[in-house]
Amino acid sequence: MRVAVIGATGLIGSAVAAHLSSRGYSVVSMSRSVPGGSLNAFAVDISEANSSSYWLPRLHGVDAIINCAGVLQDSPNDSAAMVHHLGVASLFAACEQLGIRRVIHFSAIGVDRETPSAFSRTKLAGDNALMERDLDWIILRPSVVIGRPAFGASALMRGLAALPVIPIMPNTGQLQVVLLDDVVRAVEHFLQPGAPSRQIVELVGPERHSFAEVVSIIRRWCRWRPAREVRLPRSLMNAFYRLGDAISLLGWRPPVRTTARLEIARGAVGDVAGMERLQISPKGLGEFLAAEPASVQERWFAAMYLLKPVTFVVLCLFWVSTAWVSMGPGWEYGIGLMREGGVEGRMAALTVIAGALSDLAIGLAIAYRPTSRYGLYAAIALSLTYAVIGTILVPRLWADPLGPMLKIWPIIVLHFVALAILKDR
Repeated sequence: MRVAVIGATGLIGSAVAAHLSSRGYSVVSMSRSVPGGSLNAFAVDISEANSSSYWLPRLHGVDAIINCAGVLQDSPNDSAAMVHHLGVASLFAACEQLGIRRVIHFSAIGVDRETPSAFSRTKLAGDNALMERDLDWIILRPSVVIGRPAFGASALMRGLAALPVIPIMPNTGQLQVVLLDDVVRAVEHFLQPGAPSRQIVELVGPERHSFAEVVSIIRRWCRWRPAREVRLPRSLMNAFYRLGDAISLLGWRPPVRTTARLEIARGAVGDVAGMERLQISPKGLGEFLAAEPASVQERWFAAMYLLKPVTFVVLCLFWVSTAWVSMGPGWEYGIGLMREGGVEGRMAALTVIAGALSDLAIGLAIAYRPTSRYGLYAAIALSLTYAVIGTILVPRLWADPLGPMLKIWPIIVLHFVALAILKDR
């Protein structure tokens, strides 16, 4: 069977694609970003799929569709309405035209009971669009999904587990965490010959936990000592959610945004009977983690998770601040260095201005997600340039007790670290 997996670079999509490939399926991976060197992988952008004609040439020879695409909320690069509803509605229409009967569609737990956010409303609209089609459809509604890989909410939980205290967020509902392996097994079940269709199945684990309990379980898994719980004020968390919304305008995808606040308050619980009817006995989170000891790489990831945004904020502020200092309070000092190196008059001023504008451009480039990689490379190149020019014009700076030349090298190393942790998937 030739199966197209939409959203094949996400947490669920990548696991489904890998598992099906290992089981002998011919998998066509479709996502907005295609990993280099991938075979049978094609770039698709659901935000551009305004009609079935977008999908028709891309689905040639496909026997089944698994749609795993999703976004948390609207941003400059993401449209919840297109990804969850309008774009996939055109996908379902194309399946009907091409005679692709089997469509497995990932929704979200609880959207049939409460839609507190655009995420839930658009997910439910996408479900309804599929159910209106003459197709052998399956709608899977998972709770919070956790597995060995981590992305989104599961990655956030690991990052919080690495803190010296466990933050207790206000107004959080219960969670029936479902394991990624059980989700993949459910997908494979509905690809079998003679599998039932036109069903909605909730994918949930057997146990209910609070958000803090899940974080504590992950902390024990990482073999860290129990941590004291600290309750966060509602006003502080609201500020974090608004900050996440602002950061998303720069192209980043922080898991802590307004939509997360609304969805967390609702919780993620459901009926495990649906999975049991598939002859899947879902494991509890503690049981799964006990059988899969945390590796050093997973401990590193948890410890680095919250350091990533700190690293990028520090680098952005560093370059923007140096630009402000050069053009403001440090102007005369900069001109003095130019004169000491033999650069006089208008050329000295232009050199300082050019350096300040370069610093500002780098800081802004790092802050904007689509250009952050270029900004980091430019920062490394400019730092090396400053080291060479400073050595030629003012060599005494190497002996300065404050170490302006010596500090260039740890700064460069930090930029390489930022490059290493830039990509999320």
